[in-house]
Amino acid sequence: MEPVGLYGLPENPLLLIDSAPILHILEDHPQFAPLFLPVFEAQAKGLVRLAVTTVTLAQVLIGPLNEGNEGLAAQYRSVLRSWLVVDLDAGVAASAARRRAATKLKLPDAIQAASALVVGADALVTHDRDFSVLRDLRILGAKTCGSLRCGCTG
Repeated sequence: MEPVGLYGLPENPLLLIDSAPILHILEDHPQFAPLFLPVFEAQAKGLVRLAVTTVTLAQVLIGPLNEGNEGLAAQYRSVLRSWLVVDLDAGVAASAARRRAATKLKLPDAIQAASALVVGADALVTHDRDFSVLRDLRILGAKTCGSLRCGCTG
């Protein structure tokens, strides 16, 4: 698999990051972290802006909290809060419900997509999820080359 490409995005794009890419980086996953590293390197250089949902915030904190590591959870929370955090409010919830009903996406995926659209994200960065049913949101992932629904598998 090729690393996530940021090709064709506007200058200083806003990217909503799903939980899995963040977890791959934090856990230094040997196979998947390198695929998403370009996104986080671009953010560190000020080339992209990142956003996360409150759902992602909760999912990322589960690991350290399961281990009783409040310090690590606080570090993760601090980093994620330095990005744009998209709250799961009534508007996002209603939009997610409409998307789930129309596309059969799982509810967490529908929340991610609805949140990305609400904040005007240029793309959603995710891993191994089938968002191909969405036509109004650019998806960047380990199985996409970075172009809008190019159809590649690599």
